[in-house]
Amino acid sequence: MNLDELLKEYSELELQLGDPAVHADQHKARTLGRRYAQLTPIVGTYRELESVREDLTAAKELAGEDDTFASEAAELEERVPQLEERLRHLLIPRDPNDDKDIIMEIKAGEGGEESALFAGDLLRMYLRYAERLGWKTEIIDSQPSDLGGYKDVTVGIRAKGDEGVWSRLKYEGGVHRVQRVPVTESQGRIHTSAAGVLVYPEAEEVDVQIDPNDLRVDVYRSSGPGGQSVNTTDSAVRITHLPTGVVVSCQNEKSQLQNKESALRILRARLLAIAQEEADAAAQAERKSQVRTVDRSERVRTYNFPENRISDHRVGFKAYNLDQVLDGELNAVTQALIDAEMAEKLAQHS
Repeated sequence: MNLDELLKEYSELELQLGDPAVHADQHKARTLGRRYAQLTPIVGTYRELESVREDLTAAKELAGEDDTFASEAAELEERVPQLEERLRHLLIPRDPNDDKDIIMEIKAGEGGEESALFAGDLLRMYLRYAERLGWKTEIIDSQPSDLGGYKDVTVGIRAKGDEGVWSRLKYEGGVHRVQRVPVTESQGRIHTSAAGVLVYPEAEEVDVQIDPNDLRVDVYRSSGPGGQSVNTTDSAVRITHLPTGVVVSCQNEKSQLQNKESALRILRARLLAIAQEEADAAAQAERKSQVRTVDRSERVRTYNFPENRISDHRVGFKAYNLDQVLDGELNAVTQALIDAEMAEKLAQHS
């Protein structure tokens, strides 16, 4: 979409949002409001650029009569390329999911109990990061391990403002590797283990239509660490989406109905991710981005405890404040990934 089309869309959105009838439909009003918020910086920068260009023309015309206008023209001349560059950045096609909330799954991998403990560390890191940004978190489902970690945990993260969670945490998917002395290690040797992170933009019902006839729903008794039963009723729910074979299980809630709703929420997010990956693959056979990948088995990051070092292998980011990162100070890491993707997009559109 070119700039003229965006300016026209912005004007139309202003009219629609000024119509009280639109606000009777909360979903529509929210969708229009988000799009309006996305376009506002573009339109604001364009208008500022046009104003500076007009002022520059006038200052140049008056500079021959008054020297003060010559210095003003020089200042305005410097601002024009700055505004042009800012507008160029804003016009780079954005990820359509950037304003969405997310569902994140963290799964213990190789390494047994140590991997489960690391999965718990990652969960705490993301929960603390969300807390710092004022986001709302919710543990949707979990399978705790014997020593207090997690074999598998699913968390929903929702933003309160205009910036969606996906825009900052979409890069977290992949294998996260840890190097440290496990609590179960008596000889003090450093072990390497890993946990997998899956991140999905949360899908609303309008995003993904699920035919109830495509679902097989099984119920069973929930279990805790070590496999012991923690519920005397068949409240846990397993949903299989027959066309794709995607299976989602939930057992956190005591109510079968609540577990089913949670499972459907995760299923919608997974199906949306599958549909988008297929669309991406069809549009571009080989994805060239250095920070995004369909292959979630990619090792993305290493957490080295002896050196207090965190390394992101996709963009060469390295810092020696692992303790702070694990306490939720993720901004420097996520910003490095955002900047790398922006640089790549700029190169593609230059």
